[in-house]
Amino acid sequence: MRPSQTPAGPAVVVAGDALVDLTPARTATGDMAYQPHPGGSCLNVAVGLGRLGVPASLLARISDDHFGDLLRAHLAESGTHLTHVLATSDPTTLAAVRLRDDGSAAYSFHANGAADRGLRPEHLAAMPDAGRLPERAALHVGSLGLVLEPLASTLEGLLRREADQRLVSLDPNVRPELITDRSRYLRRFAEWVGFADVVKVSEEDLAWLCPGQPYERVAEHWLAAGAKCVLVTLGAQGAWAAGRTAHAYMPAPTVEVVDTVGAGDAFTAGALAHLHWTDRLSPQGVAELSDGELARLLAYAVGIAADTCTRAGAQPPFHRDDVPIPS
Repeated sequence: MRPSQTPAGPAVVVAGDALVDLTPARTATGDMAYQPHPGGSCLNVAVGLGRLGVPASLLARISDDHFGDLLRAHLAESGTHLTHVLATSDPTTLAAVRLRDDGSAAYSFHANGAADRGLRPEHLAAMPDAGRLPERAALHVGSLGLVLEPLASTLEGLLRREADQRLVSLDPNVRPELITDRSRYLRRFAEWVGFADVVKVSEEDLAWLCPGQPYERVAEHWLAAGAKCVLVTLGAQGAWAAGRTAHAYMPAPTVEVVDTVGAGDAFTAGALAHLHWTDRLSPQGVAELSDGELARLLAYAVGIAADTCTRAGAQPPFHRDDVPIPS
């Protein structure tokens, strides 16, 4: 099955963070150094979608500095639309990456006064159509965009405005080191779940959001709150999902892991791409997923994430790299 109508504009608008990851490297003399890689959860999802052949755009402020040029080039080379990128002279957010022994990543963020976090409602109002999203386009939000102000409040307003108008996808991608008021964040997150059709979380997210609770029970609660599909990534163990009437689990393929930077974002891009290509990128389409459809979605998304782990940095695969279009 193919989408019944391919929109002229983006099929998915991803709104949120766009930054540069500074990943550990060694110079020719063996000294420690950092190598810049385009990053940010939302930018990674937009890039992943573009590489998988899905018309997608990133709604974000991107600096006109050297790092901003790097981000724009990365988006364009990945086939991601730049129609919703807003230019600014504010500096690019930087995230210093530390790789743990198992290849997983820890981050320290440098974002004061930075471009992406400075998105305000008036910036949206100044866009064409007062920032209204293209008809039938899905909206994805998450990660730093839901924590750093004023971006967080701007995205919350966007969620309120666009809920029930289109499919909304949410990935908190929790960064506890940036959350200064846990209780307030949890209250806001409960509202965001009510706006979302698809909620994607990792095991680490759940351990912080709902400590000690099994993911099956958490998913049941979120589905009752309004979500139509909950996706849970389980690292090397694969992923699990629950819909209104369907459940599925999919183990992860065995690959040689270089690092896991961007793996969760690649999974999200894979899940949204699968919904697009199978004509399920709508609230009703997600609500009606069967067990088999949900299992095929997980298999595709887990495969995209595993492939990403075979390369350094957030580098999801291209559709042309022997990655089939779902059917």
